[in-house]
Formats: sequence, structure tokens, C-alpha cells
Amino acid sequence: MDEYPEPVHEPAAGALDPRAELSEFLRTRRARLKPEDVGLPDYGRYRRVPGLRREELAQLAGVSVAYYTRLEQGNGRHVSPEVLDAIARALRLSDAEHAHLTHLAKPKQKKKPASRAQQVRGPLRTLLDTMDGVPAILVGRRSDILVWNRMAAAVFGDWAELPAREQNWARLVFLRPEYRDLFVDWELKASDVVSQLRMDAGSHPNDPLLSALVGELSVKSEEFRRLWATHDVKERCHGIQRLHHPLVGELDLRLESFHQADAHEQMLVTYHAEPNSPSAEALRLLASWGADATQAGTGTSSARTP
Repeated sequence: MDEYPEPVHEPAAGALDPRAELSEFLRTRRARLKPEDVGLPDYGRYRRVPGLRREELAQLAGVSVAYYTRLEQGNGRHVSPEVLDAIARALRLSDAEHAHLTHLAKPKQKKKPASRAQQVRGPLRTLLDTMDGVPAILVGRRSDILVWNRMAAAVFGDWAELPAREQNWARLVFLRPEYRDLFVDWELKASDVVSQLRMDAGSHPNDPLLSALVGELSVKSEEFRRLWATHDVKERCHGIQRLHHPLVGELDLRLESFHQADAHEQMLVTYHAEPNSPSAEALRLLASWGADATQAGTGTSSARTP
């Protein structure tokens, strides 16, 4: 195995190790490809490693095997954008995966600590309050739920009753059994949450709060450990969210998400139903019940923040 040509600094206390993250991400992306997927001949039925060999990937990317090996060992400090682009193409990375690779290989120095409090503009909170009939949530780093409106509380639960640290999608999905019942495809929701945390880890490897969250979930949830080990990253910007609500039954809602222009790490997520559909009628029922929905533990009366 090649040695690193320069001294390597250990990650700060309470941080994820960027070298290890880069190494595992490249290894898992390489393992999912077969020679026939990329137009290479497969000379043998039995291969010692899953997926492509390092020399095969290096050939596809147009770099030396030694160079790629050093990169996969986590030494990406001097890699050029052109080489990263070539490796991303060879690995058939998605746009989200390509961005994640760049963050891991060439991390940017942040002027502000990642653990700083996440601020929400007042007009944005007002906007959520005025979105009658449309569940809306502002999600920040680490899957923290920053602001939500009355309809979001009616659909997903009265988060105002929870401690601030529990107002977090990852903790809700993996540590609270009621959310396993709420999401019809719980595995998809869990995968989406973990994928977003992975992207946060690439952008903020020195965030101690993120490291603590990952550590807590790894100890408490076998499903989280399994999904975290895949190193999958993706952004789910839109789609169908299917729910089984305890009061109104099945809900099929269209999810749309929007990054904030002046706070890109905050995402506004909305859920709406097709006009004149059973789900639209169910949302109208939840909106009309108001305080009754709150007493049933599935709503709150106004947009809330931690």
C-alpha cells in the first residue's frame, strides 16, 4: 500500500474524519460498478473485490494507478478539478455525488463555525404562517426542523411539544416508532434523511453537533448504521410523499423543495395535494379541525420555532 507523501493532520475533536469519508465514498462508488457497466471486458468469473478494480477505474479516468490509490486512501489535498471531473465521469456519479466528492477532496475553509445557531429571517416565518392549507417546513443543517406552519404540524405532529434538540428529522425518523407508521415507505424517507446528512458531513466535516448526531444514531439505530455505511448521497427536490395519517388515513402529497438564495443550507419543503383528490379533502379536514387535531397530537395552532 502506498504511503502518504506528506504528514496528515488528525481531524479536530468531535469531527468526522475527511480522509476516511473520502476513502469510503470512492471505495463504495467503485464497488457498485461492474466492468460491463463501463464497457470493459470481464476476464474471469471470480474477482477478489466487488465492482471495478482500482486499476480499471484509473484507466477509465486517465490517471495512474498510484495516483488514484493515493486519492482513494484519502489524500485528495492536491487533486485538480479536472481530475475530479474525470473520476466522477468514470464512476458515473450523479450531480449530487459529484458535488459531494468535491467537498470531500477539496474542503473549503469556513469563516463561521458550522455549529453556530441557524438563523431564520422573520419574513420567511411569516410566509409559512400565511400558507393556509399547504404543509410547509424549513429544514436546516443536520436535518434540523427550524420552522413549520400549522398544517405541517397537523400532518407530521406537534413538534412544539418536543425539546429543541428532538426537532430534527433524523431523530424523529430513526428513534420514534410513530414515524415508522406515518411514512408508508419508511425506508425511502430514512434513506433521504441519511443522504442529506452525508452531504452535510461533506460540507461541514468539522461540525461537532453533526458528529454527535451521527454517533448517537449509530449507537441507537441499526437501520441508521446500515444506511450510513452505504455512503449514498442524493437530493430529493420533488416527488410523492405517501403517508398513513392516524386521523385521516392515506395521504398522497407532492413534495417540492427550494433552497434559500441567501441561506443555501436552509431548504423550504412544501407538500400539496392534487386538486379535488381524496388527499386534498383530507387536508381540508385537518385544517378545519384546528384545536381538535392539536388535542389528538397531530397539529399545532401556528407556525412554531425552537
